[in-house]
Amino acid sequence: METILTDERLTRRIRLVEKHVELENLHDLEGILSTFGQDAKYDDEPWADHRVGRDAVRSYYTELIGAVPDLQIDVLHRYITSEAVILEVVISGTHKRSWRGLAGTGRFFKFPLCAIYTFDQEDKLQAEKIYYDRAMVLRQLGIFREPTSILGRFLTAISHPVTIASAFARRIFRR
Repeated sequence: METILTDERLTRRIRLVEKHVELENLHDLEGILSTFGQDAKYDDEPWADHRVGRDAVRSYYTELIGAVPDLQIDVLHRYITSEAVILEVVISGTHKRSWRGLAGTGRFFKFPLCAIYTFDQEDKLQAEKIYYDRAMVLRQLGIFREPTSILGRFLTAISHPVTIASAFARRIFRR
């Protein structure tokens, strides 16, 4: 059931999300955390990375900002409901240090992302949930190749010999 909110509460929520993104762009860890309520949660869905609690959310941002010291978020569109604020953004930066077990590549990346912000009873952020194309990010960092490219076919054959052998066998037996 959808909650009806006053214009004042909706405005507060919108301003909080705008402040949150501004603080992310400033790489202000304490400021970012101040936008979250006590039961903070961060969900990076492409990696199935679910951080629950303020310390866990802090660790997410510490890792991200450490790996991408020039992280930039540009808001393209904003959608408002009584339950959430949804942003379409473009994320960009240079992968300088370790992130998700991958040593810094020094490569620049830029990709679209959708973020969903929900709120607690005090209108602080209860959760931020993000969706983006993980393969696009890995491709830009130089560690993912399309299986249709020459290099992608070669790497697939090396890393997935059983898969390749099965596909080859199916192809032969279909004839």
